[in-house]
Amino acid sequence: MPPLYTLLLGLLLLQVTPSCSAAAANNDTLTAGQVLAARGNLVSRNGKFALGFFQYQPESTIKKLGGGGFGSVYKGVLSDSKTTIAVKRLDGAHQGEKQFRAEVSSIGLIQHINLVKLIGFCCEGDHRLLVYEHISKGSLDGHLFKKSNSSDASVLNWSNRYQITLGIARGLSYLHQNCRECIIHCDIKPENILVDASFVPKVADFGLAAFVGRDFSRILTTFRGTIGYLAPEWLSGVAITPKVDVYGFGMVLMEIISGRRNSSPETTHDTSSSSSSRYDVEYFPVQAINKLHSGDLKSLVDPQLHGNFSLEEAERVCKVACWCIQDNEFDRPAMGEVVRVLEGLQEIDMPPMPRLLAAITEQYGDVTSL
Repeated sequence: MPPLYTLLLGLLLLQVTPSCSAAAANNDTLTAGQVLAARGNLVSRNGKFALGFFQYQPESTIKKLGGGGFGSVYKGVLSDSKTTIAVKRLDGAHQGEKQFRAEVSSIGLIQHINLVKLIGFCCEGDHRLLVYEHISKGSLDGHLFKKSNSSDASVLNWSNRYQITLGIARGLSYLHQNCRECIIHCDIKPENILVDASFVPKVADFGLAAFVGRDFSRILTTFRGTIGYLAPEWLSGVAITPKVDVYGFGMVLMEIISGRRNSSPETTHDTSSSSSSRYDVEYFPVQAINKLHSGDLKSLVDPQLHGNFSLEEAERVCKVACWCIQDNEFDRPAMGEVVRVLEGLQEIDMPPMPRLLAAITEQYGDVTSL
């Protein structure tokens, strides 16, 4: 059974009367967990957000932070002019509504230092807006995959990378094991990991999240996620478990280690070809597990660090990553176990070569051109 709060929220979303008044609903401070409709406007636990609040914000206070398949994200400030917020405007009547309900039902109910905080939301007519805390340094991909010639290309140091790795693991462990229902994020990738001014990571974007009751171990759901971070079981159409997040986490760890995409195109010159150059794609996970087995770990770590990293921590992260991307979900660790390993409280064995990567290695060689 879904929690009572979720049921009440669902009924409230269906019954709320649309209104586009710019006036605040009321001045009462709402306690954590409360959601109510006042004067036709849906308001959340921490604030009142009528549609007019967004329509009448001064242009100078609004900045577009980015966009995606579900809509756009804008930066703004609350009326106290001190609290900076990120407002996600969802587009598309059907898909936007699904994402809105998924995000409010998941991240709206919980708080954790490694999960982005939902401050409130707006639900009026066809408008669906989600109001989050603004995370100053943006998403992880912007820090990992910066061009070396970029004017603001400060390299993410190893200490911050390890902190981010551990923080993501703690956030996912909380979602999987400590909430009333198990929450499966379903789209773990660097773009959905935000980092604050102290490089504390925040798992974000719960629009594809799935929920599993504690009396069940898996759920049959529609295909979702991002190519490159999808666990093999997605492709087989079986019911999923939190281990799909573990797989995505493992792929993200690979990119944290290397500082580049797992499939990163590189230009090479080929004199035998009619063209002067071509693009090869080296699949990093294949290199990672081969070099881990051969003891050549140093060559895996982002060269932009110039050797300034802990070899012990790098080996630990690489082992965890390789266990997380095993083909069989039962061979992957739970996120709670991952946290203990990363905290140095539990040892971890050398991972085997996943069958899929073994097939790639056999066909193409240890350093692979796909």
